[in-house]
Amino acid sequence: MRAETREKWKKKIKLWLRLILNWRFLICFGIGWLITNGWSYILLGVGLLTGIHWMTAIATAYLVFLWAPISPEKIVTVAIALFLVRHLFPKHNEVLRRQILDANAPEKK
Repeated sequence: MRAETREKWKKKIKLWLRLILNWRFLICFGIGWLITNGWSYILLGVGLLTGIHWMTAIATAYLVFLWAPISPEKIVTVAIALFLVRHLFPKHNEVLRRQILDANAPEKK
């Protein structure tokens, strides 16, 4: 691999890490996680602590589905997070869009 190609990939990886590992996206990912499966862990805990069997049954059934190999949970969680970050932080998105376009622009020699 040529050095300039390696540098190009390093730049893109750093950009994607900045897009994913910022506090805005992490908050939105947390909200998305609570929507898709966090509620089931909370319901299971409350059901086990209080002895409410229907809570434990519903949470366990959903968690069995969630841990199945066919579960699209991560795709849905990331989609929800991207939707939330786009609507909750519109000004920040414009800055990120410009950075992505700059990173993908062909370099002039």
